[in-house]
Amino acid sequence: MNQQFKATRIAVIGAGAVGSTTAYTLLLRHRATELVLIDANRNKALGDALDMNHGLPFVGGVKVWAGDYPDCADADIIIIAAGAAQRPGETRLDLLKRNVEIFENIIENVLKYNQNSILLVATNPVDIIAYFSWKKSGFPPHRVIGSGTLLDSARFRYLIGEKLRIDPRSIHGHIIGEHGDTELPVWSLTNIAGTSLELPEEDKQEIFANTRDAAYQIIQAKGATYYAIALALDRICAAILHNESSVLTVSTLLEDYHGISDVYLGVPCVVDRTGVRQVMKLSLADSEIEMLRRSANTLKDRIAEIRF
Repeated sequence: MNQQFKATRIAVIGAGAVGSTTAYTLLLRHRATELVLIDANRNKALGDALDMNHGLPFVGGVKVWAGDYPDCADADIIIIAAGAAQRPGETRLDLLKRNVEIFENIIENVLKYNQNSILLVATNPVDIIAYFSWKKSGFPPHRVIGSGTLLDSARFRYLIGEKLRIDPRSIHGHIIGEHGDTELPVWSLTNIAGTSLELPEEDKQEIFANTRDAAYQIIQAKGATYYAIALALDRICAAILHNESSVLTVSTLLEDYHGISDVYLGVPCVVDRTGVRQVMKLSLADSEIEMLRRSANTLKDRIAEIRF
């Protein structure tokens, strides 16, 4: 008996540098059978969709178009990458007021057509914007996910690999907390294929500083970061759509996580078709717990400024 084919759809809201690069990455990796781009600048979304459609003879298998909020209706995942860009010398938290106003409108429009999707937030400051999206949408928290510190953790592993001349895929380590200046490295649990990491303290400090400040370096050099975050968002989509139960350091709502509650932070989570299925509670050193609480309190102070 023939089973009816069910399309998978990803909607990308925001066709700027991050959104368009993410859409292209999703296209190349065939993450969904339908890919729709939505942007306030409709011509930009149209241009991106047309450009990608011209490449379909090389990759095939995906329907790509520029749409609008009604096209969110059948989306399995809605990636929100819209918002003001981070300027040279500007922190992610500096973006807060501008991007909360933008998201107020975006979430209202999404809710008109889809209340069952997973919202994947990439806009900075991502932890606070994800928290705002959860509050504004009324979705259960497991279906509102921030990109969190997944990219930071990848940068961390890459830099350790560069220092030790080891493939970063064999390095296991996490950056947790805010995707921003108060993030922290979990050195106490970082290892190479289960073996302890042996690095001088000055090397650790250099690696973490370069991890934390990577975005500033890239923005100063070329205006924006987009390749690696697109790959990180693609990785999250793969874990969701393939029901992988993969452990990824995404941003999610914490409840009594080493005494931290009611804030979104990046921590290792089990990600599957339902979204964040489980938050993994790391056995942190006392100093790491203190730094994580400091990160949480920094974000809570800024969340208190928002009118819900």
